Amino acid sequence: MKTTLAAVVLGMATLAAHASDRELQLPDSVQQGQLVVGHAPKGAKIEYNGRRLLIGPDGVFVFGLGRDAPTEAKLHIRYSNGKAGDIALRVGKRNYATERVDGLPQHTVTPNPELLKRIERERDRVAETRHRNDAREDFENGFIDPVENARISGLWGRQRIDNGKPMAPHFGLDFAVPNGTPIRATAPGLVALAEMGMVLNGGIVVLDHGHGVSTTTIHMSRIDVKPGQKVKQGDIVGLAGATGRATGPHVHWAANWFDVPIDPALLPKPGASTATP
Repeated sequence: MKTTLAAVVLGMATLAAHASDRELQLPDSVQQGQLVVGHAPKGAKIEYNGRRLLIGPDGVFVFGLGRDAPTEAKLHIRYSNGKAGDIALRVGKRNYATERVDGLPQHTVTPNPELLKRIERERDRVAETRHRNDAREDFENGFIDPVENARISGLWGRQRIDNGKPMAPHFGLDFAVPNGTPIRATAPGLVALAEMGMVLNGGIVVLDHGHGVSTTTIHMSRIDVKPGQKVKQGDIVGLAGATGRATGPHVHWAANWFDVPIDPALLPKPGASTATP
């Protein structure tokens, strides 16, 4: 739900005095790992962390807060009348548990130099898909889970210890499902990557939803879409599996705002109020 931002105004500007400020809308509260959806007044320009945000014809804009985002997110806003200033949004801090996973293929945990180079090349290819900044606003549709009625077996943001080795945090939401379970497109989008056989990801599909928002499913046993293909929410993109670095069949669902991992569990749901007033 989006209501007028209860914000802290920084610097010398007194933005609340301007009528245009009343049109700026953001959630009442935000937290680490969240995709923040807002609405800007007509003609405004907004920057976050040095990036100029796309603003749609309806005023919608988004930005992502990382796992360890600071307690204050600062937006720089310039209005159509030339007035400008900074607004700080308080960010709720989250606590993350540690998760131990054993039984993974050891070569994917401690790869040899040759395999490590391949993993790095594959990471670069995936990262490249997250540079897109399309004006499409597919994310406004809201997001459904990639599989229906499945048990969540792994939470986003947890510190991972794989086969006894400390690793990067778990940037995905895991769903325990049988091998071959159909995987749905969680929102309308464009297929940015669809490939089998990656060392860590196995079968992977990346969907771009516009404004830097993307979602990814990995460990797939089959892929049914191709790069460049447009999909509707609910379309089957492939089947669940245990390919790549996995101990058993499941769906690992990740989300990003550009290169910032965000928590899929916090993505807006279909039918939720949008940023449009």
